[in-house]
Amino acid sequence: MDFDQLTLSQAVADLRAGKITSTALTTEALARAKAKADLNAFVTLDEAGALKAAAAYDATGDKTIPLGGVPIVIKDNIEVAGLPCSAGTPALKNYIPRADAPVVAKLRAAGAIIIGKTSMHELAFGISGYNTAFKTGEAFGVRNAYDRSLIAGGSSSGTGAALGARIVAGGLGTDTGGSVRVPAALNGCASLRPTLGRYPQGGIAPISRTRDTAGPMAATMADVALLDRVIAGGDEITPADLAGVRIGIVKTMLTNLDADTDAAFQAAVAKLKAQGVTIVEIEMPQLAELNGQISFPVALYEAYDDLVAYLAHTGTGLSVEALAQEISSADVKGTYDDLVIPRKLPAPDGTLVDAKPIYDAAIEIARPALQALYSKTFADHRLDAIAFPTTPRVAIPSNPESSTPENFGLFIQNTDPGSNAGIPGVQIPIALGATSKLPIGLELDGPAGSDRRLLAIGMALDAVFGRLPAPH
Repeated sequence: MDFDQLTLSQAVADLRAGKITSTALTTEALARAKAKADLNAFVTLDEAGALKAAAAYDATGDKTIPLGGVPIVIKDNIEVAGLPCSAGTPALKNYIPRADAPVVAKLRAAGAIIIGKTSMHELAFGISGYNTAFKTGEAFGVRNAYDRSLIAGGSSSGTGAALGARIVAGGLGTDTGGSVRVPAALNGCASLRPTLGRYPQGGIAPISRTRDTAGPMAATMADVALLDRVIAGGDEITPADLAGVRIGIVKTMLTNLDADTDAAFQAAVAKLKAQGVTIVEIEMPQLAELNGQISFPVALYEAYDDLVAYLAHTGTGLSVEALAQEISSADVKGTYDDLVIPRKLPAPDGTLVDAKPIYDAAIEIARPALQALYSKTFADHRLDAIAFPTTPRVAIPSNPESSTPENFGLFIQNTDPGSNAGIPGVQIPIALGATSKLPIGLELDGPAGSDRRLLAIGMALDAVFGRLPAPH
């Protein structure tokens, strides 16, 4: 069996047909995780628990359930009963939840075998995955599956790296401004940021109730659709007929691209047209301006209250202030000490001002305006989706500099607006860069509630782009 090419869907089929056991699959996934410790992809590897669950499935498991016997991974801010849930930060490293988060409970009920908890940007506050709190390799930072000197992306860094490195074929991340899509793009895997509220958010360490959602990450769009069906319900999704699909492209989302990303995106658009997709050039005036009025004001303001509520739920007795004292990564520590805890935001002149009025304006005025802009754009042009390069650049070197505010802003340039509007987006791997040989992704954002349609289009595109070659 070629584990480098294995998908969730194929693993399910092979387990059902008796071609392989869950124990064999799980043993291989664990062996790969240990052999690739230099990725820093895992905070916790549950070898004993995973093998026990796999053996139980092989002995008496229901062979008809959707994920029966298949190994997966879970980001370390999503609670898994009996395993530590650190949210990537030292103060929570010994917090062991007693119950699965609802999203995890759905996957477990469907037969999935959880092999471990994946590393992440500390407290999910960043796009690099450069976290100095945890490591299993020599250097800090979750490393890119295709080049260990580069970032895996964030904040669902470990899940992206584990998928790209072919340790497992599926897992869960969370997404506030790009956190399931950025690492999927940089490691060559697929993901869905669902419509806000599609998935239950209980048992997940938060940043922002307005922006956060769990999201599935997997080898292919068909695998992402399988995970979505387990979590959200609904019938099996079939690939869309691309000849009926209308996709918009916004010129302002094609800025700051490196040469590899630009070339790969243009080639992908040409392939879409060749499949009969109608491409419409559109304008979304004020997109960046409205997004800027919402993005950090909402995340930084809600981070305090939402973390207070989550810490109360953990029963650890920790305050936000006590947790922040132990933050390891310099970028995240600065964010909490300077902005989150004092409830401040930077003004245009660089001074710090009270966050509450800016937050209120973001929620009451800017966010509804952004949502209206998207609704009008989709309706006026009869679009199924808007397409853009998921990240403007391929992965950059992994070091403290990868976590600068400039890099943060650059890498979420295209993923952030849809997050703030609460609409769904799928990330699809399209190519390895001509020069860099690094993964490049294309995102499709659709109208609120159009998750299944986006997944169907994504599944059709699996056949157009194929799967990226495994890392050497």
